[in-house]
Amino acid sequence: MKISVIIPALNEAANLEAMVRSIGEGHQVIVADGGSIDSTRAVAAGLGALVVRSAPGRGAQMDCGALGAEGDALLFLHADTVLPDGWAESVREAMGDERVVGGAFRLRISSGRAFYRVIERMATARFRLFGLIYGDQAIFVRREGFFKAGGFGALPLMEDVDCVRRLRRLGRLTLLERSVVTSPRRWEERGILKNTIWNWLTLILYFMGVPPQRLYGFYYGRPRAGS
Repeated sequence: MKISVIIPALNEAANLEAMVRSIGEGHQVIVADGGSIDSTRAVAAGLGALVVRSAPGRGAQMDCGALGAEGDALLFLHADTVLPDGWAESVREAMGDERVVGGAFRLRISSGRAFYRVIERMATARFRLFGLIYGDQAIFVRREGFFKAGGFGALPLMEDVDCVRRLRRLGRLTLLERSVVTSPRRWEERGILKNTIWNWLTLILYFMGVPPQRLYGFYYGRPRAGS
């Protein structure tokens, strides 16, 4: 099974090398750039990735990258996240079960602060209880299933949760034993507790039917450009 790794990026030149190195050899790597003004595109090309340009927004970028994917399976990797050793074997083993349409990895945050261990456990519990996966867990999916489900719908926010809900109608999702390692930067920018509460409030509002376009303004405190 060939796996294409799709990375949405915006001004991520400083993070790309470690992340792309974690992918290893023999996989198609696509960097979907949302309009970077740093050297993201040059760094990605220098690392051997296929670079595609996209409208900004993680959902739109990942959808754009998926269009150029050649793999039987697609793995969506955030630019501040690295894959564990043996990740591809784990994905292929999971996909050996034809009932499985996709899944993700467990979450580990690259900080020694104790509260992050709580967040990591919450991510696992979120999947066990509700079947929900966030994009920072490196979602993978059969290519055919991804397009049949409608991809990420170019949504500006909650694109991961929305896509996962649609994928669950097509088959089983699985949570692998291996963990991806992601940067704590988004928690630390806003504050660990505040960001965690903000995430849960946004999720609740989404399930109450608030459109992702409005949620973007709530989450970031500003309207989305062009909306």
